[in-house]
Amino acid sequence: NNYKIVFPIHPRTKQNLKSKKFKNIIFCDSLSYFEFNYMVANSFAVITDSGGVTEETTVLNIPCLTVRDNTERPETIDQGTNELIGTNVDQFDKYFKILFNNEWKKGIVPKYWDGYTGDRIINLLYDIYGKKKL
Repeated sequence: NNYKIVFPIHPRTKQNLKSKKFKNIIFCDSLSYFEFNYMVANSFAVITDSGGVTEETTVLNIPCLTVRDNTERPETIDQGTNELIGTNVDQFDKYFKILFNNEWKKGIVPKYWDGYTGDRIINLLYDIYGKKKL
């Protein structure tokens, strides 16, 4: 495929790759949270080693390939668009075939990922402490 890969790169990693040329990879400096989410929302897919990015891809319904052997966010796999593809590069092709054949799983946003968590916490605290004199 002729997809471009945008790689927000850490300065130290950038220094290590300085002498290498990649025709389909666009290196850029680290992005702000909003810039990064804009890029994710407009991506075909995301490849990451971050746990947090898997949450954004799940909410935005963007396929996510996580290059790790475990995750602290299993709901992004069970319900979301994330797959743990491990760290063995020999296994990557299997997942890329699924992705490029448009056979990636469709995810859902987990039940309490609705933006109202703060409201639920306040209501719970009020139910527990709001009627008592402190």
